[in-house]
Amino acid sequence: MDAMDWALLRELQDDARLSYSELSRRVHLSPPAVAERVRRLEETGVITGYHAHVDLAKTGRAVVAIIRMSCYGPTCVLRDDKVPTWPEVLEISRVTGDTCCVLKVAAPSIDAFEEVIDRLGAHGTPSSTMVLSTPLTWQPITPIGS
Repeated sequence: MDAMDWALLRELQDDARLSYSELSRRVHLSPPAVAERVRRLEETGVITGYHAHVDLAKTGRAVVAIIRMSCYGPTCVLRDDKVPTWPEVLEISRVTGDTCCVLKVAAPSIDAFEEVIDRLGAHGTPSSTMVLSTPLTWQPITPIGS
């Protein structure tokens, strides 16, 4: 990746809805060159998608938690392809250490959160930590060392 790729990524991370025309104006490159570079960043997997940042509380999901799962073997949560489809599950990360994976979940209520914990119990031992606030919700990717 060169400096122009990083300039494009900076602009797209700030506003992924920019037209190629506006993007070309901001990075001082022709619209066809911008389109080609963005297409290449998508094809190589650098850009994996375009997403809207959503306020969970405003969508009715005020209960946010991190759940560490101790589960190994055939009942492991990572082997169940249904868990990623649960509407409360926002992220699943496989981790090292004494837990198998970490899930970020958002539920509309404590009762609904409790139901998620109960469902996860079939896969192993869940241990949860409630998120009180998130001072840093997202940060754009920049070149290492910049």
